[in-house]
Amino acid sequence: MSTRLVQINMKAQDDSALGRFWSQALGWGMDSEGPGVTNLEPVGFAYPDPTAVCIDIIARPEPKTVKNRVRLDLATTSPAHRAELVARLKDLGATLADVGQGDVPWTVMADPEGNEFCVLEPRPLYRDTGPIAAVVVDCADPREMARFWDGAMDWTLHEVTDDFAGMRSAQGVGPYLEFVRTPDTKSVWNRVHLDVRPYPGADVAAEEARLRALGATDPGIDQSTISWTILADPEGNEFCLLTPA
Repeated sequence: MSTRLVQINMKAQDDSALGRFWSQALGWGMDSEGPGVTNLEPVGFAYPDPTAVCIDIIARPEPKTVKNRVRLDLATTSPAHRAELVARLKDLGATLADVGQGDVPWTVMADPEGNEFCVLEPRPLYRDTGPIAAVVVDCADPREMARFWDGAMDWTLHEVTDDFAGMRSAQGVGPYLEFVRTPDTKSVWNRVHLDVRPYPGADVAAEEARLRALGATDPGIDQSTISWTILADPEGNEFCLLTPA
């Protein structure tokens, strides 16, 4: 059996307000399954589907204190589109951000709660991804992260180097998942993390055991009140193993 990436989990002090920002930024629908939980997905989307990686925004009181290790890269189709998108995002409450990127052809921004994201210059690779070009994970060893996540999911690995690894759904649709070498080290729990889900009929206990055999570990978080399983990848990034669907 295997899993696939179905959503990004993002913590927020105000999930509704941050949900409105990202809903308008992406042109997606916004819903809620209960207090403190805001769900975002494309309008008319039939979850789960590889054409999109959805976003769940969960209320947490703790403020953001360090640069996120997981971020979104947004796709654009032309220089004019990129300029228009950056201007529109500023109007929605985003700000320009400096994470030491220097002179680059893309624009680094932060959402209203300080979560970093990038508006990319037009790239042919992302012409059919939808508004999210890629989910990007900072890491120390892209090769090791590619090994783990290639085994964890049924996504297709497209490129692996010492500095970068990229993969996409087995159907060749939706955003990419990318691992980029950075000098930073993980110091706190991730406010943005990956959620993976097994296919219908899968044995969750067996899937957890398989992920642990690949190198997943227990992050030491109390899980007594939840119905899913929280694990950590080989670099300590938390992720959730959801129930099959």
